[in-house]
Amino acid sequence: MDELELLKKDWNKDTAAYKNYADSDLYPMLHKKSFSIVKTLFYISLAELGFWILINILPYFLSSNYKESISKSYENPIYMSISILSFLVIFVFVYLLFKSQKSISSTDNAKKLMESILNTRKVIKYYVLYNLIMIFITIPLSLYFEFNQNIAFHNQVEAFNSKQMLLLFGFVVLLIGVLLVVFWLFYKLLYGILLKRLNRNYSELKKLEV
Repeated sequence: MDELELLKKDWNKDTAAYKNYADSDLYPMLHKKSFSIVKTLFYISLAELGFWILINILPYFLSSNYKESISKSYENPIYMSISILSFLVIFVFVYLLFKSQKSISSTDNAKKLMESILNTRKVIKYYVLYNLIMIFITIPLSLYFEFNQNIAFHNQVEAFNSKQMLLLFGFVVLLIGVLLVVFWLFYKLLYGILLKRLNRNYSELKKLEV
């Protein structure tokens, strides 16, 4: 009976030793993977920032009509405020991802790594949500500015009968819906795959903490 108890104790010791060995190997792997994922997210955010800057700047220099139209739009304080806010949000988003990357690279603690992963997830979630809300707001505003600045469009809309106005309203609603779905799918593909990997790392880290 005593020999059996000794055998059980030895078995438990071996199991614990194996677990510690596995955990010590697993954490550096999760740390490296998490850092690599957040680093990739940071580079994607930089590419997105560059893309939107080019989209806004190139037509300004390539088209005189666009230059004139955008100059008139910037005279409106609402349009100007939205434009500044949009770029400010992107810059803040890039900065927060850079901060998350630095935080993950410098931590050697599983709990802190989990916190960094959670913060990264929140940053991306709020950024995507902000962009979808802005699409919902900016399309009607753009049409409103076009109605007030473009005389030909203004006169055309004013000449619409009730059926044509209903069709225009339906078109605007459909356009907003399509763009929301397209951008949601775009961000889901762009950030969703990497976020899933980050979530898996978080789940594995939680198991290590148990």
